[in-house]
Formats: sequence, structure tokens, C-alpha cells
Amino acid sequence: MKDELLFCPLGGSGEIGMNMNLFAYGKPGEQKWIIVDIGVTFADDTVPGIDLIYPDPGFIVDKKDDLLGIVLTHAHEDHIGAIAHIWPQLNCKIYATPFTAVLITEKFKEKKIDITPFINIVQLNSTLELTPFKIEFITLTHSILEPNGLRIQTPAGNILHTGDWKVDPNPLIGGDINSKRLKEIGQDGVLAMICDSTNVFSEGKSGSEGDVRKSLINIMSRLKKRVIVTSFASNVARMETIFYCAKQTGRNISLVGRSMHRIFKAARKCGYLKDVIEPIDPREAKNLPREKIVYLCTGSQGEPLGAMMRIAKFTHPDVLIEKGDAVIFSSKIIPGNEKKLYKLHNNLVKEGLEVISEENEFVHVSGHPNREDLKEMYNWIKPKCIIPVHGEHRHMIEHINFAKEMQVPETVLVENGDIVKLYPGIKPEVYDRAPSGKLFLDGSISVDEDSKSIKERKNLSSNGFLDVTILINSNGDLHDRPVLTFVGLPVIENDEFKFGLEEEIDKTVRTFSFNNKKQQNNIIDTIKVVCKKYSKEKTGKKPITNVNLVRI
Repeated sequence: MKDELLFCPLGGSGEIGMNMNLFAYGKPGEQKWIIVDIGVTFADDTVPGIDLIYPDPGFIVDKKDDLLGIVLTHAHEDHIGAIAHIWPQLNCKIYATPFTAVLITEKFKEKKIDITPFINIVQLNSTLELTPFKIEFITLTHSILEPNGLRIQTPAGNILHTGDWKVDPNPLIGGDINSKRLKEIGQDGVLAMICDSTNVFSEGKSGSEGDVRKSLINIMSRLKKRVIVTSFASNVARMETIFYCAKQTGRNISLVGRSMHRIFKAARKCGYLKDVIEPIDPREAKNLPREKIVYLCTGSQGEPLGAMMRIAKFTHPDVLIEKGDAVIFSSKIIPGNEKKLYKLHNNLVKEGLEVISEENEFVHVSGHPNREDLKEMYNWIKPKCIIPVHGEHRHMIEHINFAKEMQVPETVLVENGDIVKLYPGIKPEVYDRAPSGKLFLDGSISVDEDSKSIKERKNLSSNGFLDVTILINSNGDLHDRPVLTFVGLPVIENDEFKFGLEEEIDKTVRTFSFNNKKQQNNIIDTIKVVCKKYSKEKTGKKPITNVNLVRI
């Protein structure tokens, strides 16, 4: 049997977020595996009570004895956010550049796991040997420090896994894109390129952080009162820009939000942000004139617990906003967040604040490649095959169309769980399926998509809850009326609804004997049916119903 080279995404294909990719090499049944990235996506209103969603790792957990390690491209949450939740099932080595290593160490500390013996720090533009793989880290540019593409060398050929990237001629902080090395890799030959698809519909180039800085300087120079800037905490280049703008406009700067402080400290620890002005405590900032302070805060997507939302609701203990102040949303509106963000914008405007966003000023550039960026990468690499990832289906199909325009010989469209055989064969193709799915972090517990707790919570959110307690005396007769508690039902006249339901329950109960065990067991189910039927008739809702029989 010939050796095989395989690629299998468990997350991040058919969606933007939750990236987790597997590579394998060896004879069937004897392959060695590596994982590239283990990320999360953030839940929406369709799954109440859930914050994080991440890939089900079951397929690779079953192969952990042949797992050589986890290799991380960069430190965005959709690439590292699940590592502390999944790693305890794998217990393998982790490979990351310094900045990413600092951030994941903090994640493990929160779970009281000492990950130090398992973390291997890889220097920028260096090479890692994980036989039969030889993995080279290539510095790219993105909206975070130390983004890396990976050249994965195998006896069957070379793969370029781009991770997240763009071509930024002036990234301001961190290294420039290593175009020289990328061209050399292309000349050596690339069997397949696994590539970011996020901005494939966007024409032109992605834009530069340097240009954003020029624009923000102009904007902040004309603002006369308090300035609040909200952005992604992970965008250290943007953070440095706000520090720079504060200094140039004669303002102090204060960081607000846990993530903002965490990223700032991590960047400092790795040697970045050494030459910026020192931030001041928000409590100290309260005493400064309005025109002498800029706040840099979390919550650019309108997160309920983010600093920006708390500031807008006047519930933040240290940051006050007043009429005439300005809020700059220096970030992209992530699809799906429009409704809550526009509501936030409207509330700020109603309070007399100026709202500045990408809709009315140049305050943000994406960290992902537009079509011109993609063209450059394709011209450098000249891959024999392209596999689009990091996109919804519409992005990946358009990316395949784009690759064909760029004369790429082969393309493969994948979904999570698809196993692609890159070698051997006439051409790369999906030849098998791996079990795949999603896990939900429900509080501190991981549950699957079909979890009873999630189904019940959805039902509760739609239909409400009814609790019925029936008191039974020693003779097996009813003692007084049933005790009713209902939550989330659209009941206007509580008494009318309550008395009517009590009567229905009373009529039903009297047809049963509590001294008959079989009948006692049936009565609970019968009462549930009666309650739901009555509620549906009166309110249009069928609440989750709980019935208690209490002997006194």
C-alpha cells in the first residue's frame, strides 16, 4: 500500500469561524496526524445561554496516539479559542509563536492547567520537524501580531496552509509579509494551497493599517470633547494607532475592558508597544477634562457584557459619556451583528453623541485578502490545487471560480468532515467522511448539538414555564387548590387565567384515585396535557409544564 497525504477540516469550512484542520501522512491505518488551529465561533440568539461553539474533536481524539501535535497559525479566537476545552482530551504538544503562546497560556491558567511542559515556542520564520512533516512558519500580515502561513513539507509534496492573511505594505507593527520566501516556495512547487476565502467578493486590495492611522489622526484632531474608541482587542496595530493618535492630539489614553488589558500586557511581554505613552487607569481618567482623554474599549460588536455596551447604558462604574462626546467604532460590523449594533448606534445618537463608523468615515481595514491580494498570492505560489476554507459556502464556491480564472489546474470544494486525498491519485479529491459536528459550551459543560438542556431552553424562551403543585392529604384527597407558578406566559389577567386553570386541574384530579399507584403515576402526564391544552387555548402558548404531587 502506498503512503497517503490527507487533509480534513473539522471546522471552518462552510462557515467563518471555528477553524480546525487536520493533516495526515502515511500508509492507511498507520498515518501520523497534525492539527492546525482549534478555534471557536460565537453563538447567536438561536441557542440561548450558549456563548461558545467549537468543533467536535471525536475523530482525532480516537487517533490521539498518532497525533504529533497542535500547530497554531495565530492568536485570534476563531483559531485558538477552543484549545483549553479540547486539549485535555488530546494531551499533545502545542507549537506556537511567542505572542500566541502567551495568550494560550493565559487560557489554560483560567482552567487551572499548567500547560508549560507541552508548549513549544517557535520563532518567526523558522522550521519545525514533526516527522514525516516538516513545517515552516512564514510571516504574513493580518489584523493581529505574528500571523503565520505554514509550508507543510511531506515526501508526497508540499502544502501551503495560508491561515488568515492579507498583503499589507505598511502593517505598522510586526513583520512585513515574507513575499520573498513565498515566491521561493512557489518555485519549489506546491501540491495544494489551503486558503482564506473571507473577502473573495471584495474587489481591489484589502488596505493598509498605515492608511487607517492617517485617517484616524485627522478624525481625532477635529473632535473637541471626550473620545471613546472601540475596536477588536486583538488588533494590536490598531491599538498602537490609537495610542499614537492620543499622543499626537494631546490626550491621555485609558484602556477599558478585560480583553484590552490582556492583549496589551501580552504584546508588552513579547516586546511590542514599548514606545507608546503609558495608559492611565479609568478611575484617574474621570478627573481629566473631556478634551484630554481617549478611551480604548472592548465591545465593538455590541456584546452585552462588553465595555462599550456598559458605557452606552450608563452602567460602567468608571466611564461617563455626555452630549458632545464622540464614539469611534474602528472595526467591521460582523454579519449577524447589524441589528444590535445599529440599536447601540441609535441609542448613542439619541444621547447627543457623534457616532463614527466604517459607514461614514475611513476607520477600519480588513485583515483578510481581497481579490487583488489573492491574485498576488496565486502568482507567487502557483499551486497545482486550491482548497478554499475560512468561508461560507458562497465564499468558497466563488473562491473556486476565482482559482479557475487564475488557471489553477485543480480545485476541491470541502465541507467540515470531508477527507481529501491529496496523494496518491490522478487528482486531489474528497474520498471519505470523518465524523464531525459542533460542541456547545453550556456554562462550564460541553454538550452536543442535540443536548436536552439546549432544546428545553429554546422551548422555555418560546413558550414559557408552568409549575403545578398538588397537595394531597393522608386520606388521598385534595388539600386546597393547586399551587400554580407560571413564567413567560403572555397572561394579562392573571387571576382569570389562574382560576380557570385551577378549575381544569381540579376536575381532572377528581377523576383519579391517589390511593391507586397506577393511577397516581398516570395523573402527572394527564395534568401536563390538560395544562398545555388550556394554556394554548387561552394564550397561544404551550409552556414547559412541571407537576409535583406532595403528600401532607
